[in-house]
Amino acid sequence: MFSGIVEEVGRVVRRSFSGSLLQIVIAGKKILPELKEGESVAVNGVCLTVERKQANTFAVSLSSQTQKETTLGRIETGEPVNLERALTFGGRLGGHLLTGHIDFQTSVLFFQRTGDSALMKIKIDHNHLRYVVRRGSLGVDGVSLTVAELQSGLASFYLVPYTLANTTLAFKRVGSPVNVETDILAKYLDKLWKER
Repeated sequence: MFSGIVEEVGRVVRRSFSGSLLQIVIAGKKILPELKEGESVAVNGVCLTVERKQANTFAVSLSSQTQKETTLGRIETGEPVNLERALTFGGRLGGHLLTGHIDFQTSVLFFQRTGDSALMKIKIDHNHLRYVVRRGSLGVDGVSLTVAELQSGLASFYLVPYTLANTTLAFKRVGSPVNVETDILAKYLDKLWKER
């Protein structure tokens, strides 16, 4: 489980295929000292397993399904990525609960900076629209964001200076692909309601 509070922006330094597996090596600084082989890490919101760790990098593998269902399948060497280690019990929960299992991919439809802030809008997949509410939370590339407005399937987010300075959302433009994870609690409530 994750919180959507990005700990650092890393960078893809290598990508290669081993059969159908895509192996990605990511450079970072802040999370590396405590990161251990075998544990989970969120990369742009996608829960992956740390397979190898060196002084300044770690390696993960993506199955063909993960490549298809997330934006990481198209990621290139040199691209920045949001990184978050898994939550620990007893710590603060800053954002909201995220599983690292992406529900759908979409593109940024609107992005406008105003000083140190920005307004970003994305289209919500119609199959997942019932899990999204105004003032609710969404994970966008692993960042916990509050839905400011929701109109005609379009979700708006106001990005504060801290978010722009500490996540990859500052690099987004119209057409940029993003991973989206809806609220796990909404999905469970929807399932329970349907089974009543």
